[in-house]
Formats: sequence, C-alpha cells, structure tokens
Amino acid sequence: MAARKVGESTEKKAGNRGMGRRKGSKNKMTMAAKQAIELAAEGVGGADRLIDWIKEDPSNEKVFWSQMYTKLLPLQVNGSGDNGEHRIIVSTGVPRGDD
Repeated sequence: MAARKVGESTEKKAGNRGMGRRKGSKNKMTMAAKQAIELAAEGVGGADRLIDWIKEDPSNEKVFWSQMYTKLLPLQVNGSGDNGEHRIIVSTGVPRGDD
C-alpha cells in the first residue's frame, strides 16, 4: 500500500476518471513522437535525402510508393457520382496493375 501524504484524504476522487480525452483532442504523445521523427528526418537530410534514397535503387522507389506514400492517401472518400448518386470510394493503398 502506498504511503499517504500528510493531509491527503483517504476518499477516492471521482474526477474525470474513465472519461478519456475529449472528442477531437490530439494525443500529446503521438504529436511529440511525430515531432521527434520530423526533427530526425530533417537531421539526416530531409526531403532532398529522401529523394536521393528513392532514386538510388528501384526497390527503394517501390517501397516509397507502396508503403510510404500510401500513408498520405485518404482511406475513404465520399462524394456524388456522375448521375448525382452517393458514392463511397475506399482506398486500400495497394496500387493496381492497370493504373
């Protein structure tokens, strides 16, 4: 059992326990990790180095298009079709052979 501080209540506090983050709020740890990755990428050459890496080998270009670039694509797009019908297009991120 953990030691209590002087003057600390033994009652449990309801507070916001179990509520989680508010809808739409950003995960601070994810933002910090993304910032660290961004700083590291800039430290090793940024976009220019990435371009050089892609051009070094055809397998690097394949990795770029199939695993990296697809992270930027939307997973689902909603909109109207040619005749006004509602269409939902889901992107799998996997390139098709006929494109």
